[in-house]
Amino acid sequence: MASRPRITKAYTLGFAAVVTMVCSVLLATAATLLKDRQDQNIQLDIKYNILNVLGLVENDDVEPEKLLALYDQKVKTYVVDTDGKMVQGVIAEDVDLKVNPDLLPIFTRQEGDNILAYCIPTQGKALWSTVKGYIALESDLNTVKGITFYSHGETPGLGGEIDKEWFTDAFKGKTILNDAGEIVSVEIIKGKIRANEKNPEHKVDGISGATLTGLGLNRFIKATLEKYEPYFKSVRGDAS
Repeated sequence: MASRPRITKAYTLGFAAVVTMVCSVLLATAATLLKDRQDQNIQLDIKYNILNVLGLVENDDVEPEKLLALYDQKVKTYVVDTDGKMVQGVIAEDVDLKVNPDLLPIFTRQEGDNILAYCIPTQGKALWSTVKGYIALESDLNTVKGITFYSHGETPGLGGEIDKEWFTDAFKGKTILNDAGEIVSVEIIKGKIRANEKNPEHKVDGISGATLTGLGLNRFIKATLEKYEPYFKSVRGDAS
């Protein structure tokens, strides 16, 4: 009986190497071809989140063309520095907070020359990940209009609940200034707000099992508001 040819180890390794190389080339090609579309989807998602916290859209089933048109019609952008001074020649959407931490983009909801709300990006370390989001303030630059967290890697069912509507809705109507006009931000507490809670206007219910995530959000949201405060203070002064 004729013996079967033996498949050598060298052949097996060579075949595996060729398959691996072909798959790598295909994946790299696909990533390159899809990069522009992926970048467009990221920018579309960011603009949706800005429109959402500004109260201009309520769900994510808006057609991309209509969403972009709404953004162009209703949102005006500015960039300021840490002293609250306007920075010319810089596009707000192009500012990378990690690369240019001293450039502060601002997205406003406007009707004619009237600014109805202000939206600013906020990001920082939570428990497991860097969380990115936006917070919007009413024209008084004190009352929270909305907040969203669109990028994070927190634990699903625990810290991952920060992107859920039930959690973000709790921020609406809260205030960031105390009676002396100082930034106190909005604090995510441990547990629920009690009936006799002190200063409940600055607090929201925490997420069960996600205390450390909440502490991280508290730190970077307040740091963001403090960074923008020189500009906010100048606007409040002009409005008074």
